[in-house]
Amino acid sequence: MTQPVLWALGVTSAAVTVAMSLVTRFENAPHPRERGETALNIDSTSLGGTNPTRFAPNAITLSADSNGHFATDVDVAGRSLKMLVDTGATICAFSYEDAQRLGLRVYEQDFTRRIDTANGTVAAANVRIPVMRVGTISIRDVEAVVLPRGRLGTSLLGMSFLRRLNDFKMSDGRLMMRG
Repeated sequence: MTQPVLWALGVTSAAVTVAMSLVTRFENAPHPRERGETALNIDSTSLGGTNPTRFAPNAITLSADSNGHFATDVDVAGRSLKMLVDTGATICAFSYEDAQRLGLRVYEQDFTRRIDTANGTVAAANVRIPVMRVGTISIRDVEAVVLPRGRLGTSLLGMSFLRRLNDFKMSDGRLMMRG
């Protein structure tokens, strides 16, 4: 019982540490208007949903849930999946169950990569996703892993996706991403 709690605390503290360094890094990035770009505000209700909200072409803003986490629907090679944004995760990670639903077939012999987590080292299977989309943002050829059955409750949108964005910034309970 305490192992999942300790794992969650470890992951959360690592994510907060990385997030704070990223916020500092991206706070100094020029804003769209400073580069002569047009910032286009669109009411999210006219888009048929509230998550993610679009603010400019190829940009979205996510709102944190009551626990301070950011979750969003991600189009993974043409199929939709709810993923938790995790700046502390080096790589996008799919639960075995989500991978099966997405059509990512991995077999016992594919679990050759070792991933260090707060709960220790876990075997993982390497996969490449042709295209991942969050709202209007598309990233091609994304490195990811699949964890064994039962080892991951929610798939994670990690830095193998996030670092390829033009920028992202967390502020006031919002995560802004620009592709």
